[in-house]
Amino acid sequence: MSLNKLKEAVAEVLPKVEAVIAYRQGPDGMHAVPFFVTMPEQIEQLVWSPGCVQNLTSYLPSLKNKKIAVVVKGCDSRTIIQYLQEGLIKRDDVTIIGIPCTGIISVRKVRQATNQQPILKWEVDGGGNLVVTTPKGEQKLAISDISPGKCKTCQYPTPLIADVLVDEPIQSDKPAETVYADVEEFEKKPIEERLAYWLKEFDRCIRCYACRNACPMCVCQDSCIAETRDPNWVSQKAALPEKAMFHMIHALHLAGRCVECGECERVCPMDIPVAKLKKKINLEMKKLFNYAPGVSEEEKPPLYTFQVEEEKIEEHKLS
Repeated sequence: MSLNKLKEAVAEVLPKVEAVIAYRQGPDGMHAVPFFVTMPEQIEQLVWSPGCVQNLTSYLPSLKNKKIAVVVKGCDSRTIIQYLQEGLIKRDDVTIIGIPCTGIISVRKVRQATNQQPILKWEVDGGGNLVVTTPKGEQKLAISDISPGKCKTCQYPTPLIADVLVDEPIQSDKPAETVYADVEEFEKKPIEERLAYWLKEFDRCIRCYACRNACPMCVCQDSCIAETRDPNWVSQKAALPEKAMFHMIHALHLAGRCVECGECERVCPMDIPVAKLKKKINLEMKKLFNYAPGVSEEEKPPLYTFQVEEEKIEEHKLS
């Protein structure tokens, strides 16, 4: 995608809104960071690259009732649809600048591939590779090898909802059955092995709540059950039972709501595969209700509706 096209789109939208949420270059050669454009002269600072990884829609609920524009990738656009379904934003207040995405990078994977060398600069070549310059020289990395898991199964590279589409739409070339293949493969293991796996992963958690804080659907952080003292459901002990409880609560509170943007896993400092928990619940929602979060604005999340008889749920009969 031409960066000039993005700048033109932002310049056209900016007079109609209070701010455009986009990306600019971060403090080093590796990171792009969220950027609130409020003045025309700031437009030249915009960037677009595989390093634009953050889901910028996370800011929208806190800016409700303000006219805001936001730059979204395909996976990010699902968040907006979910917000609209839940009444967390007003459609008339948000201008969506959609960018068809060919994949982003995982900074963690780049660091590993370069043996934790400082990244002096990087650029994308014409062959779908990331050319990284470190103190030891240049290294070429295939973007497909250093992308996060969500990119490897992405079904929506083009935003599902947009007022302005900056480039030509892209169709997914990933088979739909691959989306939950990792979850289904994991479920083949004995339950004891699965439990041991998760307890080992949760034991590394430092309860920093980065996964919750980055999650666009965790909109009630000010009264989060993990920290509230009235009522006091979960203690602040850094013990395994409390860690496991927090992660299970987080996952279950996203039932029928997780848009699989991968932000929780991206920000985890301990590299815990927390997104796999949410994918497991999404798989069950698909089986029970044939529902995928953030895909159709017309649909209602299953847990926002009530039916006396559910087609695929059998009530336990009491004798």
